[in-house]
Amino acid sequence: MKYQPIVPMIWTNMLTETIDFYVQKLNFICGEYNEEWGWAALHKDDCELMVAKPNEHVSFDKPVFTGSFYIKVNDVDALWNDLKENVKICYPLEEFEWGMREFAIYDNNDYLIQFGQNIEDE
Repeated sequence: MKYQPIVPMIWTNMLTETIDFYVQKLNFICGEYNEEWGWAALHKDDCELMVAKPNEHVSFDKPVFTGSFYIKVNDVDALWNDLKENVKICYPLEEFEWGMREFAIYDNNDYLIQFGQNIEDE
């Protein structure tokens, strides 16, 4: 048995706004959208994300997630320069002792997204 890459599914009551955030701000592509299901599949290169309205099986008041979505990129400086004026920032671009250069932002639902690059890869 082989595990496949994890594809997060984030819940939101603002489906259209969330799709717009990822497409317009982060340059994702909306590959699939089903208004009846309240669901969309987004991707950028090898990164995938699903967005959905919560279903009747889950109690949902607002988006809650106790971690972050960490996306590795090959040019974190360029991405930082593209995003820093247009998004809500958690922390700015910096280098960490564990060998990563990274920054973090919040999406329109306040989910935390970190972008990082191995310092050795720069």
